[in-house]
Amino acid sequence: MLLNRIFIGMFLIGFGVATAKLFFWGDMEIFKSIVDSLFSASKLGFELALYLTGALCLWMGFMRIGEKGGAIHYLSKAVSPLFKRLFPEVPADHPAVGSIMMNFSANMLGLDNAATPLGLKAMTELQELNPEKDKASNAQIMFLVLNTSGLTLIPVSILAYRSIADSTSPSEVFLPILLTTFCSTFIGLLFVGIRQKINMLHPVIIAYLGGLIALVSGLIYLVSVSPEYAKVISKVGGNVFLVAIITSFFLLAMRKKVNVYDEFIEGAKGGFDVALMVIPYLVAMLAALAVFRSSGALDGVLDGIKWFLIACGLAATEFIDALPVALMKPFSGSGARGLMLEAFDTYGVDSFRGKVAATFQGSTETTFYVLAVYFGSVGIKNTRYAAGAGLIADLAGIIAAIFISYIFYTVN
Repeated sequence: MLLNRIFIGMFLIGFGVATAKLFFWGDMEIFKSIVDSLFSASKLGFELALYLTGALCLWMGFMRIGEKGGAIHYLSKAVSPLFKRLFPEVPADHPAVGSIMMNFSANMLGLDNAATPLGLKAMTELQELNPEKDKASNAQIMFLVLNTSGLTLIPVSILAYRSIADSTSPSEVFLPILLTTFCSTFIGLLFVGIRQKINMLHPVIIAYLGGLIALVSGLIYLVSVSPEYAKVISKVGGNVFLVAIITSFFLLAMRKKVNVYDEFIEGAKGGFDVALMVIPYLVAMLAALAVFRSSGALDGVLDGIKWFLIACGLAATEFIDALPVALMKPFSGSGARGLMLEAFDTYGVDSFRGKVAATFQGSTETTFYVLAVYFGSVGIKNTRYAAGAGLIADLAGIIAAIFISYIFYTVN
């Protein structure tokens, strides 16, 4: 299993690098740094799970109201023609369809806090259809890869961080992130579709993808013609849409005379159990990452990449200073966010490197975090090719982010 190899590899490489630093460079503090980072990682894992408990209870409660009010049924009908082709194992009227769609919607709006609990609910419902409970199904892999590719129409959190850092134009990264996430999602969908022998040229799939392309193109055109709309769409649009969805859940439930409060409590109860199951998987991945980073192995990888690119005659290497964000993002969203903020502080939020860091942050999802947490929440041990497919989508997003950044941003 790829996750197992990566977990072992990060520990062994980190230990090897630390040993070399101790004996050859006389670094007497290196192993203390590793031990300290391990304790910090375990603390962070628990804190994240603790926060996740509240978020899970909140959003699983809302989803329960949506189910009882019929909103999920209507949503499922709207996307069932596409999902019938992409998720042939999932019945058209199954609750998982609505949960998947809500998760995708939250991701597209850049609302990570809402997306995770919705995604965990979707995985639980997909697990009900899984004949081999410890092995990832095709539907679960398709869902995870589309989730980790991270299509983002409105990167709310990144724009907020740029605004906090006093950017003169926080929305400048809006279009580049939109384009990069579209590239990663398209490649991820194409790869999994081919692996699962799905007919990607089916008229229904082409129609839905064509509509998505039209939506993306329309947003690009709107912001290109009227740049002032970018900030309004980014700051207001996503949150208004989400609150409107929740309100519609309440209204539909009231129309059916559902006891909204009781149903919310019933749905929220499940959030606590899921959060408890997630903690070991989350701590394991954060601990391995902590060893790999604190040993200096990550810095060595970055230096090696920079040396290789320069040796190949590549003159434009400015993006490498922001590359830690891209390499960290598949493992830890909070870690990548910290590196992005560090790039803002070191190089300037409106510098080329600062803008590339923001684009990297928005270009992919936390692949290994999502795989560990989502599969861990339902007890799946054999993830098959999910990690590899997610990394291919991540790589597509990173490459696209580099090229698009040089097109959109002026190097300074």
